[in-house]
Amino acid sequence: MSEQKVPGVPPVRESPAGSPAREVIVEARGVKKRFGSLEVLKGIDMDVTRGEVAVLIGPSGSGKSTFLRCINHLERINGGTLRVRGHLVGYKERDGKLHELRDKEIAQQRQGIGMVFQRFNLFPHMTVLENIVEAPTRVGRVPAATARAEALELLERVGLPDKAYAYPGKLSGGQQQRVAIARALAMKPELMLFDEPTSALDPELVGDVLGVMKQLAEDGMTMVVVTHEMGFAREVGDYLAFMDGGVIVEEGLPADVLSNPREPRTQAFLSKVL
Repeated sequence: MSEQKVPGVPPVRESPAGSPAREVIVEARGVKKRFGSLEVLKGIDMDVTRGEVAVLIGPSGSGKSTFLRCINHLERINGGTLRVRGHLVGYKERDGKLHELRDKEIAQQRQGIGMVFQRFNLFPHMTVLENIVEAPTRVGRVPAATARAEALELLERVGLPDKAYAYPGKLSGGQQQRVAIARALAMKPELMLFDEPTSALDPELVGDVLGVMKQLAEDGMTMVVVTHEMGFAREVGDYLAFMDGGVIVEEGLPADVLSNPREPRTQAFLSKVL
């Protein structure tokens, strides 16, 4: 199994003075990732607290999606530590080193983390309802009747109550993405990860998906979102990080970063997308 030294964990972002401490759901310290000789992440430090919407922006190849995939161990980190709800992701610590968990243990960790990808990844041979109940019944051991009832409630939540028995091929891209969100929510995650969920959609379909995400945020879901939708970042985000070249170049409140970026690289990027 792979091993890494455990780094120190200095605080990165703190609660405002006089406010109660916030529960940290995602804690990244010095996270590094390389593919061969290419270092994609060069030491990412970030906290995401309960109920917070953290938005990651930046050019293609900046490391945003890679970092997101590291949070649920779809990519193995090469340095630093990642914790979700206080637990190391994909590893256990022993004798000052990190040892990778078995696949079954990693799968158990992922049950508390929902992820929505650019592509919808629905099973084409299953109905919408069958897609949603698959993981709760097979992985979560939820009784079929319970999973079915909860799936129907989730379809109401994402605005698709009449599509339970449709097949993915009969849905628009925006509808498929909303089904993918419902499927992720079916496992009752404490954390949702969104990897550019609207980038593959026609422009007129983007609003419905962002509307569902906005409602999740209002309901208190902790979210990390990689996106190019700057309006969503400004309106819904609580924290924004601009990444480039595998590092966080600038971070802060979305309105502050988007309206008054301090770093020249952030200014140059935003001048092209706003």
